[in-house]
Amino acid sequence: MDWLERMKSAIDLIESKLTDKVDVEEIAKQVYSSSYHFQRMFHLHTGVTIGEYIRKRRLTFAAQDLAMSSVKVVDISLKYGYESPESFAKAFRKVHGITPSEARMQGVVLKAFPRISLHYSLRGDRAMDYRIVNRDEFQVTGKTIRVSLEDGEDMRLVPQFWHACESDGTVERLRALHLDRVLLGICATDYQREELTYAIAAESDVPTTDKEQVSLHIPSSTWAVFTSIGASPSAIQGVWRRIFEEWFPATSYQHTEGPELEVYHPGDPRSDDYKCEVWIPVKI
Repeated sequence: MDWLERMKSAIDLIESKLTDKVDVEEIAKQVYSSSYHFQRMFHLHTGVTIGEYIRKRRLTFAAQDLAMSSVKVVDISLKYGYESPESFAKAFRKVHGITPSEARMQGVVLKAFPRISLHYSLRGDRAMDYRIVNRDEFQVTGKTIRVSLEDGEDMRLVPQFWHACESDGTVERLRALHLDRVLLGICATDYQREELTYAIAAESDVPTTDKEQVSLHIPSSTWAVFTSIGASPSAIQGVWRRIFEEWFPATSYQHTEGPELEVYHPGDPRSDDYKCEVWIPVKI
């Protein structure tokens, strides 16, 4: 079963359990994947986390039930996995902009989030170069931000974080810590909390004394390393897409639960020949 078919099978399983408990670990096993790798691939392919997809699909049907039946709000909230009418009302308002009771008013506007349908095809016309690197653990110093993955908040806030760190001199101070002035963008995703912790950092064995910075530990890993050539951020974003849309489905590698790295070498990131790298922790 190829990756596209496995993803379609996973979506079938999720859709069949919208009024039941969705066990992500069990779904991952049924599509021959680790839980983390499955969640990472799902997020990168669809643009939403599994948790966000399930919530929005459940609230789509909940709105339908409210509009077309006289079933009590408390019963509908329990049907779609909410422990109390209050938690249901909060989630419902966040998605639909109104209360569950207001959803029963004639003519009110409700939102419907469709079932995900995957139609991409793997392209074999371009080879994708990579190399495997084994590295022992190492330490970095940097500045971090924690952002939600919901509604693409991470895609909005991380670029703003870079701009702020460039403006206040953080980027230059961190570059100065490394002999080759190499800068790292570190992505650590927590799918249980649906959060991304992102760090702008430099490799350094010396504990930081800056109160706005932290020292972080990067564990020993096997890395698949991909080179991006071109102006940032568009070039490196293209590499990220190809890794998850083409490389992973075409190989037997799986993502581990370790952080991902963007490696930024000195140079003008806006130039057409700028080189940087994406490091993905992998296993077979």
